[in-house]
Amino acid sequence: MARYVDDSQQYVSTATKTRRQQEDQRRMAYRRAIEDFAEQRRLQQELLDFPELIAANYLDAVRAASRRNARPAR
Repeated sequence: MARYVDDSQQYVSTATKTRRQQEDQRRMAYRRAIEDFAEQRRLQQELLDFPELIAANYLDAVRAASRRNARPAR
């Protein structure tokens, strides 16, 4: 017994599958962006609890940079 196969259904399902995959990718990218933002915010809050460490690290970095950029005496 021969069976009739509707090829248009196959294209619709692949188009639907592709569209859903793209939506999932966008949704996951959005979710990762939110998680990254929340993590950055949490870390910033933790750093704000210790402002003296931020200042000390900044001063050390400035001193190291000035030593690297200093020209040797001739």
